[in-house]
Amino acid sequence: MKPKHRDFRLDIIVLLGSITAVTIASFGVYRGWQGQWSQAGFDLAVVLAVSAPVVYAWRTGDSLRAGNVLAVLNSVATFGACLLLGHTALTWTYLVLLTNFFIAHRWVAVACNVLLIVGMQLIPGFFHDVVHAASVFVSAGMITAFSLIFAARTQDDRAHLERLAAVDALTGVPNRRSMERALADAVGRFQRGERRFGLVVLDLDHFKDVNDQYGHAAGDAAIADLASILRFEMRRNDQVFRFGGEEFVTLLELDSTEDLEAAAERLRKAVRGSLRGPGGRITISLGAALLREQEKTWHDWFSRADAALYRAKSAGRDSYVIADDLF
Repeated sequence: MKPKHRDFRLDIIVLLGSITAVTIASFGVYRGWQGQWSQAGFDLAVVLAVSAPVVYAWRTGDSLRAGNVLAVLNSVATFGACLLLGHTALTWTYLVLLTNFFIAHRWVAVACNVLLIVGMQLIPGFFHDVVHAASVFVSAGMITAFSLIFAARTQDDRAHLERLAAVDALTGVPNRRSMERALADAVGRFQRGERRFGLVVLDLDHFKDVNDQYGHAAGDAAIADLASILRFEMRRNDQVFRFGGEEFVTLLELDSTEDLEAAAERLRKAVRGSLRGPGGRITISLGAALLREQEKTWHDWFSRADAALYRAKSAGRDSYVIADDLF
């Protein structure tokens, strides 16, 4: 199944693997036409070996494991080309030394590169002379060193950007993007029989009045304070997200509707007792839903909790409604 979320490493694996397979296959066809059957067979084996992790990465999205395998295969294939073709294979060698860092974990890439560089030095008659061997050794070492530095920096930058993209700037809690992934994961775990989950959607009562009377700074302060209260009330395996505006979502691991009711009431009381604004006490309304077996996606589950929230607000606010109460 094609993964829904693509990453940079996966794109490189698919691109590099496809180009490598097509290019080597072309060489294999030419060598077969020239009657060089051993080299053509080697090319075919490389194409099949390279294609396997590419297909695996494309279908599963497991780019790290596939990239590690592909880096090892590329390095082994390059060493084999050095044995068969001699120093004319150096063109491919430099390319593999560089691309290993784009497809594999950086320390796997380092190990592959070091073994390949040392292996080339041990092939009898591979170099013209000692100067040629030393030149290739230094060049390959510099490529590996610079690639390692670049890979480490880009990996750290990418991880930092991913963290920023997953967190709400005002409250410091995970944002809607993170929520969607967490809910989808919860549905999957529930369908596999691992855990049961409850969902609580909540927002501030009369939030527009706070903004209109005291300004957006007061509204932002109320949202940030609400997030702090909710984070404090979360148990070890519970999660809280900012859905947008003054609306938050909590994902709770629990076993029954009674547990969900108790959690919703606990959150309501905690906010009522702690949240204050320039005009005094601020309350919340909550809608909750226990994940059901017939719900295969998180959207239906969320819709039930959201409908319960509107029911709670219509009933006078500062209250909660469990979705099953609606039926």
